[in-house]
Amino acid sequence: MPRIGDRGEMEAFVRSVELGSFSAAARELRLTPSALSKLVTRLERSLKVKLVYRTTRHISPTPEGELFLARCRRILAEMEDAEMEVGRSRDRPRGRLRMHIGVGVAMHVIVPALPRFFEHNPEVQIDLFIEDRRVDLARENIDISVRPWAPEAGNLVVREIFEFERVLCASPAYLKRHGAPRSPDDLVRHRCMGVSTIPSNRRWLFQTPAGPRAFEVVPGAAVNNADCVYEFALAGMGIARLNEFIVAGALRDGRLVQLLADFHCTEHLKMLAIYPQERHRLPRVRAMLDFIHASFSSRPWRAKSARPRKSAAPAP
Repeated sequence: MPRIGDRGEMEAFVRSVELGSFSAAARELRLTPSALSKLVTRLERSLKVKLVYRTTRHISPTPEGELFLARCRRILAEMEDAEMEVGRSRDRPRGRLRMHIGVGVAMHVIVPALPRFFEHNPEVQIDLFIEDRRVDLARENIDISVRPWAPEAGNLVVREIFEFERVLCASPAYLKRHGAPRSPDDLVRHRCMGVSTIPSNRRWLFQTPAGPRAFEVVPGAAVNNADCVYEFALAGMGIARLNEFIVAGALRDGRLVQLLADFHCTEHLKMLAIYPQERHRLPRVRAMLDFIHASFSSRPWRAKSARPRKSAAPAP
């Protein structure tokens, strides 16, 4: 039966695939590219299978390499966790943190604050994945996922970071051209925009005299990226429905105007930090969880925001 030679071969293989080249991985692991390439080749010979496709500029995993990559990540993570638990520096955050964050909360909330975290935790390195998709924490060896939807797997821990609302808004330029809706029924005459990956993208909830009501909208622009919808709104392309922490700054300085505030329906949406149970024992994971909770549980974008400007009257 083929056997894996040593930990160094696995690290060389994993980082080469993750960084896409032997050169980049060699710089990180403090090896020469040729020495690192030989480690991966030796691993392939031991397993008697081709793990990576090689070109002069890039490497990528073969189908067998993809399967082996997931196992190697778990094995290396387990080894590092074991070392951290028995090591003398177990209480000091250090090592590599693999973190997934949704696009909107990453770019408008967490990423701008990360320099403060690394200033106090200089021995932590981060692999950051900013995507609006459901990640498999176990298969992809993710330490923490920050996102607004709960996991399907039952073996993960869910920690609430903050509640948030969605806000309807448009630019002053759009309102000058098209007027502002006076009620949710007026939205049929406007170009509406939302994030297509949100399940309620086509059903916008409003408070009416008869109680909460979902209004069907036909998106004039549906994109799977919140930042893109935000830029469309700033450019005057239509009325957008976005998370409050994305638009707070633009509402504060007047680049966007909140619409139908009198019909706002509280949804009690939650931003969550999700992680495998055993990872919380690691100082680097615990430090990041504590940091994001302490930094954002009070929803600082609300404290900074002036009272949002109400809808302008429809243009004549």
